Parts: sequence; structure tokens; C-alpha cells
Amino acid sequence: MSQPSWHRDAMDVCVLVGVGQSELYPAQRSSQAELKLGLNLLSGAIHHWPTRESPELFSMKSGVLALLLGLLTACQAPLAQIQSSGQGAADRWDANAPVQVAFNHNPDQRFTDSLGRDREGDDLEGQLLASLEQAQTSIDVAVQEIQVPRLATALIQKHQAGIPVRVIVENQYRQPWSQRLSGNLSDRERQRLENYRQIADRNGDGQLSPAEIAGGDAVLMLERAGVPILDDTDDGSQGSGLMHHKFAIIDRRWVVTGSANWTASDFFGDPGRPASRGNANHLLWFRSPALAAIFQEEFNLMWGDGPSKLPDSRFGLGKPLRSPKSVRIGNTRLLVQFSPTSPRLPWQESTNGTIARYLTQAQKQIDLALFVFSEQAIADVLEARSQQGTQVRLLIDPGFAYRPYSELLDMVGLALPDRDCRVESNNRPWSSPLTTAGAPRLTPGDTLHHKFAVIDRQRVLTGSHNWSAAANLRNDETFLVIEDSSLADRFRAEFERLYADAFLGIPPALQRRVNEAKRRCGSRITPNSNQDLTETED
Repeated sequence: MSQPSWHRDAMDVCVLVGVGQSELYPAQRSSQAELKLGLNLLSGAIHHWPTRESPELFSMKSGVLALLLGLLTACQAPLAQIQSSGQGAADRWDANAPVQVAFNHNPDQRFTDSLGRDREGDDLEGQLLASLEQAQTSIDVAVQEIQVPRLATALIQKHQAGIPVRVIVENQYRQPWSQRLSGNLSDRERQRLENYRQIADRNGDGQLSPAEIAGGDAVLMLERAGVPILDDTDDGSQGSGLMHHKFAIIDRRWVVTGSANWTASDFFGDPGRPASRGNANHLLWFRSPALAAIFQEEFNLMWGDGPSKLPDSRFGLGKPLRSPKSVRIGNTRLLVQFSPTSPRLPWQESTNGTIARYLTQAQKQIDLALFVFSEQAIADVLEARSQQGTQVRLLIDPGFAYRPYSELLDMVGLALPDRDCRVESNNRPWSSPLTTAGAPRLTPGDTLHHKFAVIDRQRVLTGSHNWSAAANLRNDETFLVIEDSSLADRFRAEFERLYADAFLGIPPALQRRVNEAKRRCGSRITPNSNQDLTETED
């Protein structure tokens, strides 16, 4: 049954005054300005309603009463959702802890997500929100995509309180989603747009009112509030490979980073898929002015003098090469490196070269959970370690695991020619195929979005950096090496969760594809000398 117009108007008032913002505002009192705006909308709605009696409104008096009842009804459920969403998240985020990590599929924790579902996991959205709300002096954000309205609201509130807030996003996600035309989008982007619309559709009527758009489009909210925001075209280019960072610097003291974009898909799941529980992700919090200073340098290079002024922002290969930097936080040692690295420089100096160097040091065990793995030289290092007796276990997102350029194929002893009968240059299927490599079983639509390795239960490699040439040579990326056995245990537990029922080895469907390609190509299989820098990454 469709809702009467008075109920829709009342819901709009809830959105505008901040009463029913289950995903937009934390539970709080509305400001006088917001309340005045809501009352003005009430007045306008009353003015345009019919004054004659009708089944809906018997009189102006009963109409006003109906409005108030509708306002109460419309606001009541979302308000309850605010109070439950992220319950306990602030308690689990400790502002004084030097290092902490959260996994959105952690089986040892439960929370109520922004879609009102009680589920397993750490509340990444709620804990990130709690850390932003602690800001006193500054917030700098560099994240590929910001979609969650509650986080935009937190940034706006700090901006309006006089705290400097600056935001950098990838240029593909700079335009407010409400201004995109679905006819020009790919199927993947059209699905994203539908997710955005469902988050904004507060009353679930399938229609987006101006108030719902104004309170549900995170980038539009930031724009209208005057929060400074730019993207990787502000250097005067068409954009770097991808502005793929996922970090925030708070008060030049905390750094928040990890594998998750600030989206529903990466935190708790797609609204349009009831079974979705979110891409497998993690966030890390570090309390360290020294580490914050390293990230601040990266942010400032990209920011330049800010939006719409001189094109002095520096993205991608426009940034100077900087060697990895080391920091100690209590008993935790970190190494930080930012991508990309010019292909004219030695590969060993790049982030992928750093990854290879640390893998070479492994003695007993390497566990890898990767969204993308397409760097041949790293696969060769893993083969060498495996031949020396190091246990290697690998999981790759199912959407990438069995593509022709995936290094999983090498590791299970296969080569899969592409449609042009080409295989990756220097392709080296392992002579002793790995039986401990495969893809995790995930809810349809969700992905394995991690980019981490655990080495000898002591060392964690992680960040936004996918193990690919694109990340290494084109994208703005973060890469961390963390020496901390307790933290390594947390990452290893996440790996074991994913590994427990994974598809390992060669699936029959993959073997059929390989056999068919061999029949189709025959002796025409040739090496592909062009390094693929265009694979889709998130």
C-alpha cells in the first residue's frame, strides 16, 4: 500500500530536522536551525493541503493532528534504528589504544548494522564514526569513495564546528550519485546507483524526495555544507590510475586505514541484496603522531592548495618517489610505503618489490587473502619459498581468482589463454602445483576485499595496495608492514575463517575452460608482452 502524502511529507521533515536519520545522524538533539527548517516545511505543507473534508483530512484541525501523528510515526522507527545501529561500537573503539583492528565479519562480535540487521562482525561504520567524533583540531580524509551518509554528516558537523576538514576522493566518485544518469553507466555502476538510492529512500516508497536526496547523497551533502573536497583531476590531468587510498588522519595523532572504502558494500552489505553482509574488509587505527606525519605528507602532496585553484595537486606518478619509512608504536613496528613507482625505476624499489622482499624472508608459513593477485614476480617468490618448505596458503576473490592474468592459475599449475590466445609474459605454472590455494565461499554479490598477508605469525602486510601492476605503477596506494604477533593473530583468525570452507585447487569448471582454450588455440598460444594496467580494482 502506498503511503499518503501527509506521511511522506512528515518523513521529509524527519530527514530535514535530523530526527529520523538512522544512517545520517547519530542520535542527538536537532539544532534550532534544523528545527526551524522542519517547521517551515510543515507550514508549507499545511498551506498546500486541501481545506475541505476528505477521507484523509476531515478539517484543517484534524489535518494538523494527522500530520503530527504522521511525523511521530515516521520518525519513531528510524529513531529506534539510530539507537541500535552501531550499538557498542564506541565502547569497542578505544581512543587511547595505540593499535587496534576491526573485521566486519569477526565471528566473535555482533552488532546491529545500518540496515537494522543483527549480525556477526565488528561495526566498521560505527567505530569509524566514533573516531571521527573525537576530532578536536583537524580531519583529513583520502578515500576512493564516500557513500555512507552518517560519515558525511560527522564530517559536516566537525566542519560546522570550526574544525578544518578536507576530503580527497577518486574522480569517478566525485560527482554526487543523484546527478548521474543511469543510462550512461555499466551494469556494475548501475547496481551501485541502485544501492545508493535504496539507502536514501528513507520511507521505502520507491520515490526519492528532494529531502531524501539532500540527506542521502554523501558527496552532495559535503558539497552543500561547504566541506572542501577534490579528486585526482585537480592536478590538471584526467586522473591518476586510481586514487585508491583508504585513510583518514584525525588531529594529526590518529591514522585510520585498511582495505575498506566508506561504502555500505564495504561495511555491512548492499541494501538491495538482503543476504549481503558486506565485502570482507578490515580497518586499522594507529595512535601515533609520527605515523600521522608520514600520512600527512602524502595527503598534502595530493591536496596542494585545495580545490578549484592552482593545479598544484600531485597524484600518481606526479608525486616524488619516497623510500619506505619506519615507525615504532609501543611494541609494534611499522613500515609505510606509498605507491605508485615509475616503471623507469628498479622494480625492487617499488611497493611490489617491498612485498617480494618480505615474502622472501618467510621461514615457516605465508597466508594470503587478496582481492587481486596478478604480479608475476611475486608469484615467482612464493614458488621459491614453497620449494624451500615454507607453507603457502592463498585465497583470492572468486571474481578475480580464475581470470587469465590471475597468479592463482600459476600456483595451481595452469595457464589459461585469453580470447586472443595469449598468456601472460613470463607466465610460469608451478611444476609442483599448490593444493592450498583457491577462493573463499562468499554470499553472492560480496567480495573478498582484503589485501593482506600474514608471515610466520609475526608480520602482517596490508593496506589499500592490491598485488598488481596497476597498483604498483599507476595508483595512489597505501602499503603497511606491521610487526606485531598479537595483531598477526587477529589477521590469521580472519584468514582461517575464510579458508575453512574455501574452494581449493582446480574447480572442474576452470579445468574445462583450460581444455577448451587449448583446443581453440592449438599451437597459436603466444606471450602477451603488454603489462595489463587496466584491471578493475576497488
